[in-house]
Amino acid sequence: MKRQMWRWETDAIGRENLELRNVDIPAPGPRQVLVKVEAVALNYRDKMVIESGRGLPLKFPFTPGSDLAGKVVGHGDAVTLFNKGDRVISTFTPDWKDGLRPGNARNPAYRTLGGYYPGVLSEYVVMPEDWLVTAPVTLEPAQAATLPCAGLTAWFALVERAGVKAGDTVLIPSTGGVALFGLQIAKAHGAQVIVSGRASNAARAKALGADYYVDRNREDWMEVIYRITGNHGADHVLEVIGGEHLGKSVQLAAVGGHICQIGALDGFDISSPAMPLMLKDVTIHGIGTGSRQALTRLVRAVDQTGIKPVIDSVYAFSDLPNALDHLDRGPFGKVVIEINS
Repeated sequence: MKRQMWRWETDAIGRENLELRNVDIPAPGPRQVLVKVEAVALNYRDKMVIESGRGLPLKFPFTPGSDLAGKVVGHGDAVTLFNKGDRVISTFTPDWKDGLRPGNARNPAYRTLGGYYPGVLSEYVVMPEDWLVTAPVTLEPAQAATLPCAGLTAWFALVERAGVKAGDTVLIPSTGGVALFGLQIAKAHGAQVIVSGRASNAARAKALGADYYVDRNREDWMEVIYRITGNHGADHVLEVIGGEHLGKSVQLAAVGGHICQIGALDGFDISSPAMPLMLKDVTIHGIGTGSRQALTRLVRAVDQTGIKPVIDSVYAFSDLPNALDHLDRGPFGKVVIEINS
């Protein structure tokens, strides 16, 4: 195997500081595996970390990116989970194995790949073996790379926290990566799904299974959702927008409904009128991806149900800047980097 590889690095905050550098291929130590990275799915969060740091303790030179799919090509001593040739995907929050998320009231944990830990936009990476899970057998690497953050976030929200079931109504106010996973996961559980977004995305969302699509630019878009549900509202809302939009989700939620607060595209300071929140007994779940065991359950569900991640565009490894520009434009589904070497 060759001794050097290409890796994206930056020595300072700001997209203009990204460089593709030739570095030595790392060697795995005890309980570590060497992974040949085949694909990396980008998240809007990756763009934010590159551009602002998001207040994270980045260690320079810093490599961004968190979601990989690849193949184990080497390992150190005492490795028991994987063999050479095994296909794997990364875990977004490596320290969160199962159960409740690590951390406490004063210091909730946010130790993720491509943030607290180094990222994966590299031809090869070395990781502890329990930072990885077996990839779905039904997906190609570019598809599998979309599971660790976007796929797991939607799964953990709807299935493991909100408890979506057949006959429920799910409202998804977006057509991004998490949203489209949510659409497919909800349909796989027998739910009715209402998607809202730009009018241009209506046909594609319906082709994925959306029962209704509401143009978000209509002044009466909330009234349309009330009419669709016969004033029942949504049993589950994937709140991926944040800011004041949480208040709209509360208003549209059914009595006893669940809102999964995931995104902050409109800001981290969220707000809502109190009366509908209280009178409708609405539960708000704060969602920050999910555990390693939850990811293994998602992988099994993908293989059993045939869910196929929605990929908007695939870029070459050297074309990361243009891929980040694509995130700015708001893709329909995921943007993925393929690494061929």
